[in-house]
Amino acid sequence: MSLMQLTAVELGKKIKAGEVSVVEATEAALAAIEAKEEKVNSFVTVDREGALKQAEEVQKKIDAGELTSPLAGVPVAIKDNMCTEGLLTTCSSKILGNFVPTFTSEAVLNLQKAGAVILGKTNMDEFAMGSTTETSAFGETKNPWNTEHVPGGSSGGSCAAVAAGECFYALGSDTGGSIRQPSSFCGVTGIKPTYGTVSRYGLIAYGSSLDQIGPVAKDVTDCATILETIASHDTKDSTSVERDDTDFTSALVDDVKGMKIGIPKDYFGEGLDTEVKDAVLAAAKKLEEKGAIVEEFELSLVEYAIPAYYVIACAEASSNLERFDGVKYGYRTKEYEGLHNMYKKTRSEGFGAEVKRRIMLGSFVLSSGYYDAYYLKALRTKALIKKAFDKAFEKYDMILGPAAPTTAPKLGQSLSDPIKMYLGDIYTISVNLAGLPGISVPCGVDSKGLPIGLQLIGDCFQEKKIIQAAYAYEQTREPAFSPLLAE
Repeated sequence: MSLMQLTAVELGKKIKAGEVSVVEATEAALAAIEAKEEKVNSFVTVDREGALKQAEEVQKKIDAGELTSPLAGVPVAIKDNMCTEGLLTTCSSKILGNFVPTFTSEAVLNLQKAGAVILGKTNMDEFAMGSTTETSAFGETKNPWNTEHVPGGSSGGSCAAVAAGECFYALGSDTGGSIRQPSSFCGVTGIKPTYGTVSRYGLIAYGSSLDQIGPVAKDVTDCATILETIASHDTKDSTSVERDDTDFTSALVDDVKGMKIGIPKDYFGEGLDTEVKDAVLAAAKKLEEKGAIVEEFELSLVEYAIPAYYVIACAEASSNLERFDGVKYGYRTKEYEGLHNMYKKTRSEGFGAEVKRRIMLGSFVLSSGYYDAYYLKALRTKALIKKAFDKAFEKYDMILGPAAPTTAPKLGQSLSDPIKMYLGDIYTISVNLAGLPGISVPCGVDSKGLPIGLQLIGDCFQEKKIIQAAYAYEQTREPAFSPLLAE
């Protein structure tokens, strides 16, 4: 087994035991990036010099016994919407193409305190708006399982980098499924924690009431370990929650006896690919064989989740993105006449088509004539969706379903039909609207050799239950590597 095929926790153990040095691990990751990046394009920025310098410093601290975290010395990639001091942070947009932050986001800071080595920043859909990582100003990212297909989005760069073996784990952000859906498409594991568990300080906002940072890794053990490291109460984030139950690795137990798992009938109807359906139901059967109680039930309101989500997310985006005007930082148009013209030209040239579409939609639903008809109605729908989940969790420990209705589509397919791309988020967005935790775990491959992902959804603050069930299911399968990682 090559070094890059190790999980983050396995590598951490080898570093602690002195079998591998931090510099060796970092050099291996940088060499993999150099060899594979042309095929995958999962990075926007690779900080070779900075990573090797960090590796030397971290090694000294490990040797001195100052760093004891399981992730100490393990190289990581960060999604390019998390601020990193002194390192380019672009949100994969032309408008932030020259932005170098003066501070680091809290989640990344927590990793650095644990001794992580930052390799660079991963490609993403521009401002996290998209489901395929094709709207990036720096070119599309490709799926390591088949480079003619998309890796999913918006954290496609992070998921592709892990799947291709360019890093050992990565951070992504999830606004409507942006960690879980690309994890499913790329055959890796990703967790979106309960809203407020990981600080959003330093995360460049898309939809503030929906955004949440989470880990992407090769297995459930890694994800639990990373989540344990980045979860913290932060006074700089008013939505941050103080929790005393963030020992997520304690849930890595192969036992689901007596666990009640609900399967929503609404998730298995029209639009779901037959191969995806079969693989997810086969995974449910495995959990049933291990002693879980699996039942079908009606979740309701599923068809209203997409319109409610896009109204709320776009409204928040139009508000969040008005700060990018060419005055304070970022891109500014070269020629203009007066302030108003400068704003207009800067934003027209700096933002891509998908971002403009969502800003316009958001401005429309917040305008005085349409605020009640659309935005308030969407907020009421959001409350009803949360109520439907609350009712389900009175009876079940978790909900099981697909992470996406199909496997990864071909490049260019989704961009020609934005509505179809939006509908691809049907199984993930309700989790963000209700602020719940969700995990995506690989559960097979289709006839084209593309990965299929299983999604487990828990009640608020019940990450441990879904981690335990995901871990128990994972024990029934052999790990599968993408052709690029298996090389």
